[in-house]
Amino acid sequence: MPVVLSTTSLSPAQRAECWHEAVSSSFIPLRVTLLEREPSAGTITSEQLGTPQISVVRAGPQVVTRSPRLIAEDGKEWITVALQHRGTAALEQDGRHVVLRPGEFAMSDSGRPFRKELVDDFVFTAFHLPRDELRVSEKDLRTLTATAFSSNSGSSGVVATYLTSLAQGMGTFDASVRRRLGFIATDLLAMLIQERSGKLNPQAPESAHAMLVLIKEYIVRNLPDPGLSPEVIAAAHHVSVRYLHKLFEHEETTVSRWILQQRLEKCRRDLSRATGTAPTMAAVARHWGFVSPSHFSRAFRTAYGMSPREWQMAQRTPHPCVEDQPASRALVIGGPTPDAARACHSLGDIP
Repeated sequence: MPVVLSTTSLSPAQRAECWHEAVSSSFIPLRVTLLEREPSAGTITSEQLGTPQISVVRAGPQVVTRSPRLIAEDGKEWITVALQHRGTAALEQDGRHVVLRPGEFAMSDSGRPFRKELVDDFVFTAFHLPRDELRVSEKDLRTLTATAFSSNSGSSGVVATYLTSLAQGMGTFDASVRRRLGFIATDLLAMLIQERSGKLNPQAPESAHAMLVLIKEYIVRNLPDPGLSPEVIAAAHHVSVRYLHKLFEHEETTVSRWILQQRLEKCRRDLSRATGTAPTMAAVARHWGFVSPSHFSRAFRTAYGMSPREWQMAQRTPHPCVEDQPASRALVIGGPTPDAARACHSLGDIP
């Protein structure tokens, strides 16, 4: 279950010391300087993914530094990837300075000094893992710290989307799934570093999980293209068609079947729109890459046991056993928050 550390229940005068301890215990020993006269409340929600950790951090303006003295005392080497959601963050390390805006992320290495300044209220997702689990050279990593990565496209976009999904899914994964998700996130990050360093070997065994995630994201993004094929996908990722098919063998399917499944799911979703402006079946099929309406209809019936028209009509017809229900009430979760000592010194699971 996720672990939550919060200073919400504390007075502004108590928050600085408690927040410093919360940050250092969640990540690595750091010096935290709050920039507000009356510090805002801060919250860190974390979950372990095996050895790596995913966290969502919310707080007010502050400066965080990792000094040579703290490095000497700690001696641990961790990598932290911070994906900005709200506010900006100015990160300095290895002679570089970058300002992160919402939708961008950057890496920092705990083995060398860094400074991070957040001048506004902020929210970011942090992926925190031991340095040696990345299996990349220190030289390659050093060239990419304090470097802004976009979440809009490419490998960096896949990393950002994946980390955001992990953060949103906290508390829903069992232990074995969490470990696997952590491995995949680590592989994706390693692949990004290797790609930017010009050393990526897409067909290396250690790249398999990350390549499959990247390829699936590419397929979903290009479903409307009727020319999407194994040959096109393989060429876009600089791998052989044979290797592409091998990746999907572990999914107990083929590339073409996976494409078809994704297209059918998109079509079924669009046909479920119970509005007067619902798109026609031909338009839906064409939009998601089906060249032939008859092929779409046959594939849909095979997958779901009814024709697209029957599915669409079923979604528009109220079920006779369903009665009108009152609007659901908002559920307020919470109550009295822990006292100051507990907030500072206790790690509590969310019930």
